[in-house]
Amino acid sequence: MFGALNGVTEDGIADRGAPSAGPERTGDGSVFSLRDLVVEFATPAGLVRAVNGMSYDVAGGETFGVLGETGSGKSVSVLAALGLLSAPNLRKVSGQAVLGDVDLLALPEAELRRRLGKDVAMVFQDAISALNPVQRVGDQIAETLRVHDRALSAAGARARCVELLGMVGVPHPATRYDQYPHQFSGGMCQRVMIAMAIANRPKVLIADEPTTALDVSVQAQILDLLRVAREETGAGVVLITHDLGVVAETADRVGVTYGGRIVESGDVTQIFTRPRHPYTAALLGALPRLDAAADRLRPIPGQPPDPSELPAGCAFAPRCPISRGRSVCTEVRPEPVPEAEELGGGLSACHFPDEAASLLTIEPADDQPAPASRTDGAEESGGAVLEVQEAVARFPVRSGLFARASAWVHAVDGVSLQVPAGRTLGLVGESGCGKTTLARLVLRLVEPTDGRILVEGDDVRTAGRSQLRKIRRRAQMVFQDPYASLNPRLSVGDNVAEPLRLQGLSYGQRRREVADLFSRVGLRSEHIDRLPSEFSGGQRQRVAIARALASKPGLLILDEPVSALDVSVQAQVLNLLADLQRESGMGYLFVSHDLAVVRQVADEVAVMYLGRIVESGPAQRVYDDPRHPYTRALLASVPVPDPVGRADRRRVPLGGDVPSPVDPPSGCRFRTRCPIAADVCAEKEPPLRPIAGGHTACHFADQPVGPAVGVRG
Repeated sequence: MFGALNGVTEDGIADRGAPSAGPERTGDGSVFSLRDLVVEFATPAGLVRAVNGMSYDVAGGETFGVLGETGSGKSVSVLAALGLLSAPNLRKVSGQAVLGDVDLLALPEAELRRRLGKDVAMVFQDAISALNPVQRVGDQIAETLRVHDRALSAAGARARCVELLGMVGVPHPATRYDQYPHQFSGGMCQRVMIAMAIANRPKVLIADEPTTALDVSVQAQILDLLRVAREETGAGVVLITHDLGVVAETADRVGVTYGGRIVESGDVTQIFTRPRHPYTAALLGALPRLDAAADRLRPIPGQPPDPSELPAGCAFAPRCPISRGRSVCTEVRPEPVPEAEELGGGLSACHFPDEAASLLTIEPADDQPAPASRTDGAEESGGAVLEVQEAVARFPVRSGLFARASAWVHAVDGVSLQVPAGRTLGLVGESGCGKTTLARLVLRLVEPTDGRILVEGDDVRTAGRSQLRKIRRRAQMVFQDPYASLNPRLSVGDNVAEPLRLQGLSYGQRRREVADLFSRVGLRSEHIDRLPSEFSGGQRQRVAIARALASKPGLLILDEPVSALDVSVQAQVLNLLADLQRESGMGYLFVSHDLAVVRQVADEVAVMYLGRIVESGPAQRVYDDPRHPYTRALLASVPVPDPVGRADRRRVPLGGDVPSPVDPPSGCRFRTRCPIAADVCAEKEPPLRPIAGGHTACHFADQPVGPAVGVRG
């Protein structure tokens, strides 16, 4: 992969070629176009058409957002267009991928290599995996430069690389040039990838899910860098993502993918305010909002189509409320039709586009009652199912011949919180702040260093083996990756039945209980004997929830339970959790870095930074009247899924990285990144004190600040 993008031949010799001239455009003014692209794979299940006639155009200087669920062909289409698909079962790539006036699919390999990295560059989703781990980051950028400019000296390449690293916000670029990828954070590795991508001023920049695994603060920085890259190079940007907020914040035009093709495209404002395809409207309806929590999300029923069995008609028809009872939708495939200029002038592949926008106002079905209001139920909650008192978790940093502890990582440093029965506490913060460690302390998956952790009154820290086993029956955990948490060699039924087997239930009793659990989480009982690999990501998460419910817990700990799911599946899981809590009265500890999701599910919110709680309180108070600058910075970093007025929203992302938990700053731990820090912040640590209906650990928390939603800064 490294060679393909940098223009290096298979024998390791740079195929330099002559530098291309200025920007080329196709006849319609586009710098990059896909035209009827088809990609097919041969599998044991038959021929799989992953891309089924994908077409779109990108103009120079614009950002074109490619949006859709997993499996819709977003990434496969561009990888095939650039010749980067190396799957042994790849059977067919047809159509055109036009760069300027050249079809990349028709180029000889040597000429294609000269184009890659020079005329078209790519930023991959997992930057750490895309970088060579045994080569200095500066040398990797320099290689990109020198492969395409043989006259450039080593000194000149180094100077240009240092300039590029500084341009993308890497601190101390001259020093960082000589470091390796493992010495960079995830956000910094993504900066290096962007620097590498823009090094040769490409005509087209493709960014494949560039912010998916990043915290909201780093995500905001990367999105700003992509804007800088576009302005610096004048390139057309193809932004591939399933995050509607990212598209609304950054894209000029949008293409919505489904079933391997574009089903709607047009101006970003038109797509978000007047969708002309029911799938687009359904995606928008399933989205949790940061500015307000809906009573209930509207998930898209069913599953995306199997690419090995694409229907003859509209691929979205089995899930579409408009197509019900209309044979034309199931028999005739709708082709993209240009819309009138007054409707935005986009394209829509729907037989009934005039009805699509109305789906945004459809209320939940009568058989899907909205959960009780969180504020109304406050008085009805029971006692605390979880109470954490000054919890501490420290880990030794060992060095020397005898591996003695030379320092300590302060992962959790004096945290107190409680979760009442029937209520949800949302725990938010950046990666490395201690959220997951705190969640694992509750079940003693990590040994506490100090403090008390009470689950329904029993102290987890002092419990013996037998008592701890009983506590873990009453407190269960749902992990971020459901596939990794399930035994792949056992059927899903046996996975769910494992807690029941440990309780001594007979085989027949276990089968009946599992069938009932499957029914509760929306799975079919006839699928009990299938393996986890035969389920989608959302279905596997339902299996994991069913297993957690098997022991009838009073506390459910959810560690990023929907972060890896598409927005439609995410809505299904969040609605399911709300229903289960209403039925059983369980308390939830919901750990996430997605602030919009937390607003949807949480009654109370605790914001964590470098091992400590810096702000907590009712969800409405924390979101609408944040008093800690860190909370305000997090909220201001979240992309708003509304392109209207985005030009007027100031954007000042939170800068810098989280300090090392081995040696946290004196006084306020946030002061090294805080825009309002003063001398007192370095001298004295602010206590977590009552402020405006919540608790805030800031010396200046009593100074009122307006709502942070949509405000950048």
